[in-house]
Amino acid sequence: MELEIRHLRLVTAIAETGSVTRASERLFLTQSALSHQLRDVETRLQTRLFRRVGRRMVPTAAGEDLIESASRVLALVEQAEARVKARAASGERTLRISTQCYTCYHWLPDILTTYRRAHPKVSVQIDAAATSNAMGALFDGRIDLAITIDRVSDRRVVDTVLFDDELVVVTTPNHRLAMKPFVEAADFAPETLYVYPPKAETTAYVRVLRPAGVEPASLEQVQLTEAIVELVRGGHGIAVLARWAVQPQIDAGTLAAVRLTRRGFMRQWHAVTLRETAALPHVQHFIALLARQAPGHSMSRSARTGGVAASRRA
Repeated sequence: MELEIRHLRLVTAIAETGSVTRASERLFLTQSALSHQLRDVETRLQTRLFRRVGRRMVPTAAGEDLIESASRVLALVEQAEARVKARAASGERTLRISTQCYTCYHWLPDILTTYRRAHPKVSVQIDAAATSNAMGALFDGRIDLAITIDRVSDRRVVDTVLFDDELVVVTTPNHRLAMKPFVEAADFAPETLYVYPPKAETTAYVRVLRPAGVEPASLEQVQLTEAIVELVRGGHGIAVLARWAVQPQIDAGTLAAVRLTRRGFMRQWHAVTLRETAALPHVQHFIALLARQAPGHSMSRSARTGGVAASRRA
């Protein structure tokens, strides 16, 4: 754009006072500085905005058009400034969040309940639409905090480790995989695999199956944990989920969980914020709650160890 707010204030002041001298006094500029800025605006727009009639500065047709628009724009800017200042004075804040995994949205409500009691003036907004690219949304300024499973090495951000969790293969208790001590990549070949994101963004596929050159018989995208659980429980396929996300069903014996690969598959979760945001007290407290109320903290040690014993108990 060619014009700036100062230009709009300038042409409005000249129109209202009818004089470069009086306009310069209103804007706390020297007359020569204001005249120079007016010439600059007219050069940018390639048209005259005022003509001198006697001792008055009278807008041209182009000037009248600009002044009318300038009045509306300046009014909107002033209203926005007033709202922002009032919000700042009242202590109101907004915290915009997204995660890299849809399952995370299941444990955020408990954290929000605790957080809102401590910060009643902070509005927490969860942007589920940014899940597929949480870091992109952070760098674009669309969110303030990204919860990810990838460590971020970037000088623009602060990366805080939150917790570890385990991905397990989820099946029915009588499935052929349920009695195995662990599931290998080759075991997926004849199976229907239910996933949250597209295949190219699925952790188990990208880090376990693809490196082994294995494709499941069918890979179906379902973005609701509850729907995946019901499909698996109905014997329609298998899934790879966080153990904590299905621990109630495992404890109830309606699902089995088997370790993914011989060594198991652990993930480490991180809270990532831009450096200028990380120091804000309301952001620091939310990150502390994420770590303190991490999912699965209440699980027993035996439930965390996984493997065939856990599967058989299920």
